[in-house]
Amino acid sequence: MRKADVVVGVQWGDEGKGKIVDMLAANYDMVCRSQGGHNAGHTIWVDGIRYALHLMPSGILHSGTINVIGNGVVVNPEVLIAEMAQFDDVKGRLFISDKAHLNLPHHSEIDKAKERLKGEKAIGTTGKGIGPTYSDKVSRTGHRISELAEPERLCEAIMIDFENNKAVYEALGIATPNEKQLLADLKRYKEVLAPFITNTTNLVWKALDEGKKVLLEGAQGTLLDIDHGTYPYVTSSNTITAGACTGLGVNQKEIGDVIGIIKAYSTRVGYGPFPTEDMSSDGDRLCDVGKEFGTTTGRRRRCGWFDAVSVKYASRLDGVDRFALMKLDVLDGFESVKICKAYQYKGETIDYVPTDLENVTPIYEELSGWDKVAGISRYDDLPQNAKKYIERIEELTGIKVALISTSPERSDTIIR
Repeated sequence: MRKADVVVGVQWGDEGKGKIVDMLAANYDMVCRSQGGHNAGHTIWVDGIRYALHLMPSGILHSGTINVIGNGVVVNPEVLIAEMAQFDDVKGRLFISDKAHLNLPHHSEIDKAKERLKGEKAIGTTGKGIGPTYSDKVSRTGHRISELAEPERLCEAIMIDFENNKAVYEALGIATPNEKQLLADLKRYKEVLAPFITNTTNLVWKALDEGKKVLLEGAQGTLLDIDHGTYPYVTSSNTITAGACTGLGVNQKEIGDVIGIIKAYSTRVGYGPFPTEDMSSDGDRLCDVGKEFGTTTGRRRRCGWFDAVSVKYASRLDGVDRFALMKLDVLDGFESVKICKAYQYKGETIDYVPTDLENVTPIYEELSGWDKVAGISRYDDLPQNAKKYIERIEELTGIKVALISTSPERSDTIIR
């Protein structure tokens, strides 16, 4: 039996997982998405063409790769159907877990209404209804995608849900759906998606038992994990490597190589602590050059310097074996670059992530910048200062940087 490899984001998401999974997928038989919903997005550039994926696994751009949406994912049928339409034919290449939960329009309405009520204390969600969908799942009132097999029965159940929660929904300003329209939508979802719905746990097990190469990918990043991230400013699922196990039905003994994706600097979307955020013109430059705007929302990402302390913490949670360092070219032309090597916390210098991360001050070390790495595909051709920067990341985290991305294109990737 072969083990499944994992690609995991080691920061606050948006590290560039899509490019690496897309690049690696050519060598894998199956790519599986384990958690999250269409609040996440992978941007992939191939031959100058930009692809934005929200629910589809990143292996979909390779004709010979099987793609699996696991039970840990929450699926918005409208979004998935629209995304599938980008591709000529995904029949036989895409499979959806019958245990994945349905993300429906009222979930998004609940999400936005609750954010409005929180005012200044809002979390900064994408408003896509991911949290409310997972809430329904955990409270055992949600609906699985397998229920689309009987749209009339599912429609009735959803209408009963609205009746049972009438007072809450009215308070939030959420209207009861038109039953006739709801049923029509559910029937359409069934018609399009039914051929793709299956027991994906068995599918993945069979692939591993047959010695197929399987790659698991998540969404968001480790520091947004519901348990181990910067709570409450986190996502609604487990984004760490262990989340890939629960989100696909793979046990821990079946996990092989874990590739941690890190960006050469740091970004995060929404509210919450961000120790290395740079509010100066340097932060603006990182945003502009790095095109740091959300794939899903278009929101401007907060930008700052590389945080070796949080990356080391996240890498331990994930069991990272090697790093893929993304967007090194965004740092081109800086006279100097910074790395956070420790925190100042309650009068002490610490090298770990405390639970109340908002109360730390970063301790930086400054390194000389370089002219240009953009487009370089050989490590030996990198400027000396760029190599020193990479080596310092390795020293501070204890993990080798095995892949280096020097542009959004597939081909501009250094493999060490």
